[in-house]
Amino acid sequence: MTGGGAERTVARMVTVNRTTVAVVGGGPAGVVLGLLLARAGIDVHVVEKHDDFNRDFRGDTVHASTIRLLDELGLGDRFRAIPQSRLDDFSLPMPDGSQLLLGDFSRLRPPYDHVAMVPQWDLLDMLVTAAREEPSFTITMGRAATGLVVENGVITGVHLRPYRSPDDGAHDDEELRADVVIACDGRDSVLRAAAGLRHRSFPVPFDTWWFRLPQEPGDAETALVPAFSDTDVLLSFPRPGYHQVAYFAPKGSDAALRRRGIADFRRRIARLRPAFAGRVSTIASMDEVHVLDVRMDRLTRWWRPGLLCIGDAAHAMSPAGGVGINLAVQDAVATAAVMAPAIVGGARGRALDRTLAAVERRRTPPAVVVQAAQRVLHRVVFARAFAGRLQDGPPKLPVLLARYVPPSRGLYARGIAFGPLPEHAPTWARRDHAAT
Repeated sequence: MTGGGAERTVARMVTVNRTTVAVVGGGPAGVVLGLLLARAGIDVHVVEKHDDFNRDFRGDTVHASTIRLLDELGLGDRFRAIPQSRLDDFSLPMPDGSQLLLGDFSRLRPPYDHVAMVPQWDLLDMLVTAAREEPSFTITMGRAATGLVVENGVITGVHLRPYRSPDDGAHDDEELRADVVIACDGRDSVLRAAAGLRHRSFPVPFDTWWFRLPQEPGDAETALVPAFSDTDVLLSFPRPGYHQVAYFAPKGSDAALRRRGIADFRRRIARLRPAFAGRVSTIASMDEVHVLDVRMDRLTRWWRPGLLCIGDAAHAMSPAGGVGINLAVQDAVATAAVMAPAIVGGARGRALDRTLAAVERRRTPPAVVVQAAQRVLHRVVFARAFAGRLQDGPPKLPVLLARYVPPSRGLYARGIAFGPLPEHAPTWARRDHAAT
């Protein structure tokens, strides 16, 4: 008895569903993986905790490796129909006020000679539409994974519940049983925590604050140029109709930044990029400035029997270089390429687990290389900026190479556009396409 009333028992119903592959997380990696497996004729069920994809300030850079993949999948025309902007080069500001062209995308072969800036929700809607054309593809929105189903030490499914329901037991639970579970649920992965997988963390010297500013006539539309002033760093990305802006400050600065207020924040942005001075007033309050607690880590082992982690669930990336989405998509392609033939061939149990280990072996090296490059950027750019040492200019070797060895600009651009060990779509997943 409580509060003078009769004790109430809530009946909890558990629905059990079955699929071959359960993919938890409807981001780019999860949806691409679902599409590819469905094109192999494999029953795949993608679960996304939100009711839609319409969330701002997610990674929106689609690099050339992903654009090429979409062409191989026959989705190039659909992708190019999405409103988007493009980045054609990457420059660094110099102490004398000039700009040094560091990455020249014009040296790459068209149509893979740029980075596209595409709202992630549009990209995901396009991919899900294509995946739904495959009869073996299912996606469920608004259901969150709460844990793993484990039998005799083997992961055989996931526990699900409505994402927005109160935690009072008055909801229908679900078990999604599968031969294999793929965790694509990001850097705060519920599944990798439930599996007890260990990770190695790397120090990150900054957090990032995202916001929007309107575009005006004459704004550069294709260049990516960071801005530095004293100990502040800013990066802006041209988008259709607006700029997506990232302000960087030392990790743990959020409380102090908000305490100083919106007027101080506007002054910082105007000082960093004077061209924005006349429009910073459109930031009404600090509530419109969204902080990202930047973390970088990597699992020491990506799988357990019946479970594989990929993308940020396996290796949380820094936003430096904007490569997180594309690395996650490459993980998805490798997972499908390795796993689908085994599943179609009847692999189960330990035979299927061997494919999970094979994916880890294949995708660990590019994750290690990218994170090593990001850690270098953290040291030579961000840590120096926060220490007030950028007035000396960037490190001399990249400057000398970019100025006097022009082909190096193409090598740097290729590193950004494709990354290490880019994947191609498996032959069985390809469709005719027109790259325009």
